Amino acid sequence: MKRLILFFYVLVSCTGILAQPFFNAVDEKLKTFVTATKVPGLSISISKKGVLIYSVGFGFEDVKNEIQVDPSQTKFRIGSISKTYTASGLALLYDQGKIDIDVPIENYLPAWPKKAYLITLRQLGGHLAGIRHYQGREFYSSQNYLTVTDGLTIFMNDSLINIPGTAYAYSSYGWNLIAAAMEKKLESGTTFLGFMEQEVFERLNMKNTIAEHMKSKIPRKTKFYEREGVEVISASYVDNSYKWAGGGYVGTTEDLCRFGQAHMKAGFLMQSTLDEWMESQKTRNGIATDYGIGWRTFRRENGEIYFGHSGSSVGGTTYFLIHKKTETVLAIAANLSPLNYEELPFELIEMFIDI
Repeated sequence: MKRLILFFYVLVSCTGILAQPFFNAVDEKLKTFVTATKVPGLSISISKKGVLIYSVGFGFEDVKNEIQVDPSQTKFRIGSISKTYTASGLALLYDQGKIDIDVPIENYLPAWPKKAYLITLRQLGGHLAGIRHYQGREFYSSQNYLTVTDGLTIFMNDSLINIPGTAYAYSSYGWNLIAAAMEKKLESGTTFLGFMEQEVFERLNMKNTIAEHMKSKIPRKTKFYEREGVEVISASYVDNSYKWAGGGYVGTTEDLCRFGQAHMKAGFLMQSTLDEWMESQKTRNGIATDYGIGWRTFRRENGEIYFGHSGSSVGGTTYFLIHKKTETVLAIAANLSPLNYEELPFELIEMFIDI
């Protein structure tokens, strides 16, 4: 497989021109990773206080046609970072007083089957509701679902896997319920996807983020690749419409930087809501989960704290971090799965937070 490393730089920080040796060191770290993991295409963007200071494309979004990765245009599957996007839409409705995250889900979805216990949007947003995750080959679903409520049929008749509030159990399907509840509170005729496009992506100038409709042509959407043993092959066909809210978006790393910057402090959302959404929830017995409502907390041994999410899709692996103290955002995306970034995202952002 041919491999090309292509660089797109923005070298100016809030404090002036950064030294080229600094960027050379960042480049070498990334080139080493790309070579070692055989990633067909990778994009990374880093911003600080709203200024894009490093945006780099490696390799190809389409290997066969040798179309190079462009961090401003190439759209990757962002996987579970979609949850953080949906959490932002939920927060907007919460700020507007249109939704209550602590009432039973039946208040919004009367068709939700009776379970042994009641569940809330807060619990769903923090993976504390006892909703199951993928089973069998569901992660590779190729079925098309026309609406967010259609996706509920996959799991809605299943029993809860634990008593809500007693244990953290990661579930993308819980976000299907959140999307369906949000849609019920929108103006007549407005869909969940339409609301997200208009009220989140358009308002934040995220022009290259979109729900991945497999039947629509999406410009500059990367091809997707999977690792099979030591070989990298074209990924299996999947249709992620079964989980729009929890893992169905594609977008650029530069759009992720715009999104992250908007969640540093009050403006797009109220400060109290930002704090509430990012604060770790706790189980009934007081154990912190390091997961708020769509936002994960990453606590480092060096004392630094980051908020964000990771994302794994068929043919996509993404990482998104914000460092609130310095208003630094990092987004890295690859068109390969599985892929283990290990410590790379943290090593990279910590090279930038002190400059």
